[in-house]
Amino acid sequence: MINVLIADDHKMFVDGIESILKLEDDIQVVARCYNGGEVEHLVDEYNVDLLLLDVNLPGMNGIEVCKRMKIVKPDLKIIAISMFNEESYVSEILSNGASGYILKNTGREELLKAVKIVHSGLSYFSEEVKATIMKSLMNQNKKKEASKTFFPKVSKREKEVLALIIDEHTTSEIAKKLFISLKTVESHRSSLLNKLNARNTAGLVRIAIENNILAEQKA
Repeated sequence: MINVLIADDHKMFVDGIESILKLEDDIQVVARCYNGGEVEHLVDEYNVDLLLLDVNLPGMNGIEVCKRMKIVKPDLKIIAISMFNEESYVSEILSNGASGYILKNTGREELLKAVKIVHSGLSYFSEEVKATIMKSLMNQNKKKEASKTFFPKVSKREKEVLALIIDEHTTSEIAKKLFISLKTVESHRSSLLNKLNARNTAGLVRIAIENNILAEQKA
């Protein structure tokens, strides 16, 4: 059972999310709140597994809440929810511990998919958000000379694997698309984590966004 806390200051929106989730046998909404300052207490009281977190909460905004929760409960899975599809929001909340980012116009099926995927330990982004991330990765050339952050060389194949990881493909799907073995995919994933000094998939996505890896790294 996935215990979910919804943190959003729009009651009607929270009602809508809860009405969707309560129909699922393996998901239960254990609590809701409308202020960022209430989140930590409720997470502890209700043994929350996954937090649906509005980016723009009163009292303590979603980014601050996310940063705090990753200190006090690092195993908590967090999905940011927002009206704003902007690279700056996505990058900042990922850098502070969120594993997903969905828009408030998300439909029922995508909401359920996001909850289950993030609870399983992977990352999830709305299609529009993925498009924003990919556009940023491919077109962000500003401050190229001013910011000289160097990484070990990322090979063409590793960039192919990274692009598919960002697009939420599983290890099996990546192997089929690139005509390589599962073991080889895992080897490339491990190499990327080490090279980019990332702990997980969300970290890979964040570092790729911030440093424009796909656009600027040459094979």
